[in-house]
Order: sequence, then structure tokens, then C-alpha cells
Amino acid sequence: MDKRYQVFVSSTYVDLQDERQSVIQTLMEMDCIPAGMELFPAADEEQWEFIKKVIDDCDYYLLIVGGRYGSLSNDGLSFTEKEFDYAVSKGIKIIALLHGSPDSLPRSKTEVDNESHKKLLEFRKKASDGRLVRFWNEPSQLPGEVSLSLNKTIKMFPAVGWVRADSTASPELLAEINELRKENNSLKIQLSNSHSTLTILPEGDLANFESSIQLEGQYSVNAHDFNTETSYSRWSKSTTWAELFATISPFLIEKPVESSINEFIAKNYSGASTNDYRISSFLVDTQILFTIRIQLVALSLIVVKNYSDTCKWELTDKGTRKMLESRVIRKESE
Repeated sequence: MDKRYQVFVSSTYVDLQDERQSVIQTLMEMDCIPAGMELFPAADEEQWEFIKKVIDDCDYYLLIVGGRYGSLSNDGLSFTEKEFDYAVSKGIKIIALLHGSPDSLPRSKTEVDNESHKKLLEFRKKASDGRLVRFWNEPSQLPGEVSLSLNKTIKMFPAVGWVRADSTASPELLAEINELRKENNSLKIQLSNSHSTLTILPEGDLANFESSIQLEGQYSVNAHDFNTETSYSRWSKSTTWAELFATISPFLIEKPVESSINEFIAKNYSGASTNDYRISSFLVDTQILFTIRIQLVALSLIVVKNYSDTCKWELTDKGTRKMLESRVIRKESE
């Protein structure tokens, strides 16, 4: 899944405009989403709540410290330090890029006030404590430092990130897939441990192929706007084993994974319109899907093969013959 990370870029503004632009360009080239004071260049108390919400949505926090402490808020802290403290309180992973020799910077880029200079030194010490810190002396060093530091942090501490809405799976679907994965692994172990003694019931002891099965599940209905939560609808449909197998068996020719079979059955029996862009995440209840799988295996119509963390259903020779019997178009009697 193509995932992008949102990175908050924090620094003083006037003295580091070129450096910020270079860092933001690097983040964009890394397919990250930069966020920072470009959204609100005039920092003040009224905008602090908005700044916190932006930081809340970020996956990583990138701090650039030059030779200035920055403009002060009402509590005596610079807005840069307030942003830093807030990111720490939210548990966001922080990358600190500190100038290696701030005293060598031009006077226009350093603090001339003794109190502000003292606060800058204390802030540098705070920012260096217990986290990844890289030092830079020239703006040209920043792109490389950002790339190395961020890639390492993403690898060590992968965050939630952002994906396109049309490529995401609902939490319910992910939970369902995870349950199927665990069940598959359990069955695989059981099969391995009891392979020599495994027996299948005689077909005469199994439910008649014309007997009914009650299918149930759910699908999600996405809201028209972002202010309304997604809702979920339940569906139920009665069918026969013969009709169910006739429906899904052509799909099984491609040897699909079980999660795709789950969705295929749900779409065919839920009664919901698959052309409605608001409707998605079609699911069959887990235990019902397990019953379908076990019954078709017991009837020797499919075999289930495990691949890594999922499994695939494949038609047996008997299953293929049964599919042809159920779906072939016969010549009309004269």
C-alpha cells in the first residue's frame, strides 16, 4: 500500500527561510507531506490551537535550530520551543537538526540579547537529550541530513502515515482478515500434526447439496461529507449449497485468496448495489465463511493452500466437474 508520512517542520522563520525551503523540497521529493509555519507565518496565541491540531496529524517532527531562539509567546517560551514541547508530549518521533557552530553565524542570524541567547542554549540542550540529533554548518548539508535521518527514523519507528481513501481497507475488514489469517495458521498446524490420521466424513453423512445455508455479513456506507461518520449495514440471504457453489466456482478458477472470496460472496448475496461509490467493505461473517470453506473441503470440491500469511482456495478435479455440471448450457430438447 502506498503510504505517505506527514512531517511537521519547526524552526525560527525569518533567519531560516532558505533552509526551510530546502528541507521542505527534500521532504516532497521523499513523497512526504510537509507541514509548518508556512500555513500560519504570523505566529500568535490565537493560532496556537490550530498549530497543535496540525502537529496532532503529523507522523514525525523535524526541528531545525540555527542561531536564534525566536519570537516569544505570552509564557516566555518561543513558539518553536512550544511546538517542540507539544510534539514531545504527544509522543511524536523527533529529528533534531542543530547548527554545529551558531556563534559563527552572521549577526543578523544570531541572538544579540543575552537572555534570548541563554534560552537558545538551554533549548539546544533540551532538544539534544535522548533523541536522534544531526549537526549542520551549511544549508547545503540539510537535504542529505534530512534524507538520512528521516529514512532511519521511519525504518526504526514506522508511523501510521496517510494513504489514498480509495486504497484503504476498513478497520472491520482488516480485523476480519487478521482473524482469517490466525485461523488459517491454526488449521495448518493441526493438519500438519494429524496428517496421517486425518479422515473425511463419507459424503452420505454430509448435508445434502440441495440443502440451504443462511449467509450473513455487513458492508459499509460512506458518508457524503467528512462531518458524518461511516455507517454499517447488515445483510442476510438464504441459498442452497448447490447455488452457492455454482456462483463462486468460476471465481475459484483463478485461485483467489480467501479475503477476495469473502468479498466476492458478500457482493453477490448482500443485495447492495456495487455501483454505488458510497458502499464498500463487503464482508461475510467469519464463522459462516469458515463453514463454507470446511464444507467444500469435506465434499472434496476445493483444497486450501497456505501462502505466507494468507490462503487460497483451489478447485479439485471433482470441483471442476461439478462446476461444469452446474454452469454448462445444455442443448434444448427438440
